[in-house]
Amino acid sequence: MPNPHATQGPDTTPPDPSPLDPSLPNPPPPELSTVWLRTFLDVARHGSFTVAGRELGWTQSAVSRQISALEAALGGAPLFDRLPRGVRPTAQGRALLPHARDILSRLSTVGRELAALRDASGGPLRVGAFATADAGLVPRAIAGFRSRHPGVVLTREEGLTPALLARLAEGELDLAVVSSTGGARPGEAYDLHHLLDEELYVALPAGHALAAESEVTLPQLADEDWVSGTRNGEHALLDPALRHGFRPRVAHVVAEWTAKQGYVAAGLGVTLVPALAAEGIRPDITLVPVRDEGLPARTVYAATPRTLTPTPATTPFLAALRVAARGVG
Repeated sequence: MPNPHATQGPDTTPPDPSPLDPSLPNPPPPELSTVWLRTFLDVARHGSFTVAGRELGWTQSAVSRQISALEAALGGAPLFDRLPRGVRPTAQGRALLPHARDILSRLSTVGRELAALRDASGGPLRVGAFATADAGLVPRAIAGFRSRHPGVVLTREEGLTPALLARLAEGELDLAVVSSTGGARPGEAYDLHHLLDEELYVALPAGHALAAESEVTLPQLADEDWVSGTRNGEHALLDPALRHGFRPRVAHVVAEWTAKQGYVAAGLGVTLVPALAAEGIRPDITLVPVRDEGLPARTVYAATPRTLTPTPATTPFLAALRVAARGVG
């Protein structure tokens, strides 16, 4: 049995911390119901539990219970003074008013923005495309899309097919216009939606011997000087030409499309032109279709991410692209 008269050591139990101790973590915010806040604002606006209840379709006691629940969640202080006729916000109630309005306003804004995303009447859409698709296909699609969805904020960027597909897979684009010659192949990260198979033309200087032809074949161009983006010739030209037994003679390496036209117009060579770029041809150049079984058509796709939730505006923009693609060539 312990000795009640034994001398005890000093009490080392730390005192209870003060609730105002700044070293303590902040208490979590109360969990509030938006129904309580709306009821609070209605009561404050009408100055009456009864009138607020009539507007809300509730009894006066139901309104009182909502306000009591809100008061309890906020620490127990009364939010209204009961007067002979109606009620009036207390100091705590007046402090709550702007915050309640702001919270409900923000929730209303969120609701509108989500609804706009859902029906594609607003929200963002990020589109990428390779250069020649920007010559006519993409602008026509954007024009048609904006006439139906003017509230969508559409941004676009230009790039090569491999880079566009990489950005699509990383979630940095919602849709990309890409091509088979650029390396677009069915993959795990994206779906390909066929838009068109491009016809290829050869651009000839005015007065060229083949300019009056309705079509030409690659062997007819074996002796021509070529204007190409690479020293060995573009892939679309080089492989089919080798199958015909000749290597294109690249006289000028020119990467930029309008510069290529300048070289052709000056009589310094010929170059291949895909259908997407045909609309922007200079008037002093003649385009002649190239008919050759060894020259495959370039397929143009719209690519969308397979594993990511699509932006709602993607589907109507894809439809606009398909409409625009019917007018190519």
